[in-house]
Amino acid sequence: MKKITNIIIYSLVILTMGLHNIHAQAKINQFNSKGERIGLWKKKYNNGRIRYIGQFENGKEVGTFRYYSAKNSKFPIVIKTFIRGTNLAKVKFYTEEGVLESKGEMEGKKRSGKWVYYNTDGKSILSEESYMNGLLNGEAKTYYASGKITEILNYRNGKLHGNIKRFADNGNLLDDLNYVDGKLQGSAKYYNLQGQLIYSGAYGNDERIGKWEYFENGKPIDSIKLKQMHN
Repeated sequence: MKKITNIIIYSLVILTMGLHNIHAQAKINQFNSKGERIGLWKKKYNNGRIRYIGQFENGKEVGTFRYYSAKNSKFPIVIKTFIRGTNLAKVKFYTEEGVLESKGEMEGKKRSGKWVYYNTDGKSILSEESYMNGLLNGEAKTYYASGKITEILNYRNGKLHGNIKRFADNGNLLDDLNYVDGKLQGSAKYYNLQGQLIYSGAYGNDERIGKWEYFENGKPIDSIKLKQMHN
């Protein structure tokens, strides 16, 4: 009798677990009465691989979403963590092998604020950029593999605007230029790898204007010698 009772209890436990699993599965990819997504959502590609996994509240993404490649479901290629009460999300992009490529914030589908891009090791920084409304805006820096700065640029509404500097891998300044709305404008100085000034002048609307000076060993070259050099 005791054995039969145990079998009945075991069967009831198995049945309960099965009903629980069916109930849990039924709660995936649900809509509320307004037709808005709610709860856990899992979407798949046509090949059956997971496309994304995340939670919705009344049609709005909440918490962390993981997006996968159609070729590989081992690692997410994008991880978005939505900031409650805003349209912002902290975002990280990865390779299909799970190596970090970049990170920053997005407002909807547009990049916002500071973004950091990484070399193929997923650790050392390749560049840092600032965005507004999905466009480059503010300072942007690029680095050599050694960690030294390659260039410092300034942008406004996606166009170069303000001072820019480029550097050799030994740290010496190469270019010191100025832009207005994507065009060279104002003073310009160019240096050799040793950091010595080689010529300077000014630009207007992306073209050279006025007098340009040329230098040798840090000293101005007179017009006669300059003419001989060009001949």
